Amino acid sequence: MIAAIINIIVVEQVGDFRLRLQFDDNTEQIVDFYPFLSHARHPAIRAWLDPVRFATFRLEYGELVWGDYDLCFPIIDLYYNQLEHHPAMESVA
Repeated sequence: MIAAIINIIVVEQVGDFRLRLQFDDNTEQIVDFYPFLSHARHPAIRAWLDPVRFATFRLEYGELVWGDYDLCFPIIDLYYNQLEHHPAMESVA
């Protein structure tokens, strides 16, 4: 069972767009952000495809953020390593 509140406690860059995340329940994920960023249609999101800019991530209050929350993801999506949502599947839920 997943705790009511999950925080990221360690983040380490392991590739241009890949981050190793450790959560406070000791779960770890290596999340590849490239597919999400490269499929994004909005130029403000695609701007994070610059590896130097992408590397400016930080942990803030247990969350992974870039800029002034210019780019952030729900913790549960990071926990399950599911950044891309497919509209056809969401309409079923």
